[in-house]
Amino acid sequence: MKLIADSGSTKTAWKLIGNSGEIKSIKTLGINPFFRTEEDIFQELEKQLLPETGTEIHEIFFYGTGIINAEKGDIIKRALNRIYPKASIETYTDVLGAARALFGNKPGIACILGTGSNVCVYDGEKITGGVSPLGFVLGDEGSGAVMGRKLLGDYFKEIMPLYLREVFAKRFNLTRAEVLNRVYRADKPNQYLAQFTPFLSEHINLAYCQEFVQQNFMEFFERNVSKLPDYTSYPIGFIGSVAWHFSEILNSTAKTFGFEQTTIIKDPIDGLAKYYNNQTE
Repeated sequence: MKLIADSGSTKTAWKLIGNSGEIKSIKTLGINPFFRTEEDIFQELEKQLLPETGTEIHEIFFYGTGIINAEKGDIIKRALNRIYPKASIETYTDVLGAARALFGNKPGIACILGTGSNVCVYDGEKITGGVSPLGFVLGDEGSGAVMGRKLLGDYFKEIMPLYLREVFAKRFNLTRAEVLNRVYRADKPNQYLAQFTPFLSEHINLAYCQEFVQQNFMEFFERNVSKLPDYTSYPIGFIGSVAWHFSEILNSTAKTFGFEQTTIIKDPIDGLAKYYNNQTE
């Protein structure tokens, strides 16, 4: 049996493919090796994943955020190997997973806009170019974490329109001390920041919210997509909750940069399951 995973910082989607081709969907918490240890990952998956799969797993293909090199991938590989000692395990960056889900065996520019952001050029088999996302402090333009960070900044610096500030205050009841503690001292600050992004979607009819989202997407294209060689010669696709919920503004922004058509899907796991089924046919 095969086990395929697509993991962001917030959640992990799994597909268990049986020997007869039957598919089972499973969800667990996000697994980012930048923020989690091998032991932490092992303990969680032993409780949440193993009861859903059993032990007869022969192949595992894990795509995840934070897997920027072999060292980070090995953190996840070791945790999974303790649960599934008979399985061959391969770990890949989430952007390769996005590319394979979006384009299969065809070339394109694959983008992630979720809690974090990323972009790559895909030749139909492997990643041939990209721009380092750098995380929500130095990069991750257009992501939920960065939008949340900027939204909180606009709120506390009183840049957000007064009416919206009042709505925001009633909704979240935040103090400056609480926010600073969660962002600078607590675990998983990117997830904490990203939770404020749906507020923009709920009030997207307001000019402030529309302009806010558009500016963040402009920065994503300017600082990432447009840095790729010959970027307009490829089709472009997006994966992630931010891309999905703000698809109209995203499509409009993409046209500004020369892309007439875009593909947007919320979750890559179905595309990855299809990709691996096609590989064995």
